[in-house]
Amino acid sequence: MNPTYNVKFWEIRANKTSQGPGKPKRVVSHTVRWTVDTREKSSTFRTKGLAESYLSDLRQAAKRGEAFDLETGLPESMVKAKNARTWFAFAVAYVETRWPHSAAKSREGMTDALSNVTPVLTSDRPGRPDDETLRRALREFAFVPADRRPAPTPEIAGALRWLEAASLPLTALEDAKHARAALEALALLLDGSAAAASTYRRKRAVFHHALDYAVELEELSANPLDRVKLRRPKSTDEIDRRAVVNPAQARELLTAVTYCGRTRGPMLAAMFACMYFGGLRPAEAAGLREKDCHLPESGWGLLTLEKTKPQSNKRFTDSGKTHDDRGLKHRSEKDTRQVPIPPELVAILREHIERHGVGNDGRLFRTRTGGLISGSAYSKVWKEARSYAFTPEQVASPLAARPYDLRHAAVSLWLNAGVHAPEAAERAGHGIDVMLRVYAKCIDGQRDVANQRILEALAG
Repeated sequence: MNPTYNVKFWEIRANKTSQGPGKPKRVVSHTVRWTVDTREKSSTFRTKGLAESYLSDLRQAAKRGEAFDLETGLPESMVKAKNARTWFAFAVAYVETRWPHSAAKSREGMTDALSNVTPVLTSDRPGRPDDETLRRALREFAFVPADRRPAPTPEIAGALRWLEAASLPLTALEDAKHARAALEALALLLDGSAAAASTYRRKRAVFHHALDYAVELEELSANPLDRVKLRRPKSTDEIDRRAVVNPAQARELLTAVTYCGRTRGPMLAAMFACMYFGGLRPAEAAGLREKDCHLPESGWGLLTLEKTKPQSNKRFTDSGKTHDDRGLKHRSEKDTRQVPIPPELVAILREHIERHGVGNDGRLFRTRTGGLISGSAYSKVWKEARSYAFTPEQVASPLAARPYDLRHAAVSLWLNAGVHAPEAAERAGHGIDVMLRVYAKCIDGQRDVANQRILEALAG
């Protein structure tokens, strides 16, 4: 590699072709253009989206201070991936490229999906380790950046050597049988049972993106998954209305939480209240600080959400802790979201702060030592609270089975109360189209309301 840091990027160029006299030209492709030490480089893509994604990868590499190769025009990380000869080597390079600008949860999902397919994309080489060892070698070592890897045990080191030797060439995926085998692996759980349609869809998206990247690097001529059709049950993002509590049930649950333990339940009651009355995600509630709260003595209050505390394995977080400190979901790092909260929640939060104070960093909800409350800890409290508030039949049902169902109940209540979709979406931090699709089954009586409004308009 002949490196340089003198790199400039240009606007994407749309390539057009004539459709005949008097007809407008049609865009047929898009070219990414940049210069490396005055040498012009370019790469052409069929769609503008692919071109923008590729240009973004180049810019991110330059922003990280990577050197660019004079001959290929690519940053160091892309050169490494381009020169990979096996699927395993390519996947390792791909993870290193994507890691710096991925959230902890995205990193975890990426390594999980790639760890599913990699053992399948191997030859029948003798000495194959068992599946559990291969998976550990991939998740805990190979698919983690070099500076985060622990020292491998002899067992893990042996598994990695076997993978390096047995991995199929990346180009083998152009054979439909190998691409299909990888998809079938994604469709199964570790115990051999069928994965949920949403799980398969999420993992397939990771695999598809990795292969798109191989196409960008000209390691593959086309994405092989586009030619393979694996029949899977249709997935749905719609909320199960059986999980949605009504206001009376929600208040009973919040009261029950206060009876769970001497300190943990009382600390968590207000956090769960934020999820029900404010529609907050658990990670948003966990990151809530006193300065984010406007809590007047009477009337409506306001939460200005800025930070979230999503939980993940600490090997995937930038901080090395189990909770990452990130901006809001689906928003830029410095964006905020304002959520008006009803007087009932204002009173709950005022009482919480008066009784429990705030942490050194201003957070409202924390452990006795000031740490973040883990998902397993608040889920345990929630399970206990359901047993206090519900009948045995309700406990066995999907009704508010998870704390997250409080958020679903909040948004469902807003929509059924007649709050306009754009306003409800803004409060919840959803796109309007996503919100209406997800909560379609939880909106009651809207047809009758619509019919009445039409009649009134016609009569006027």
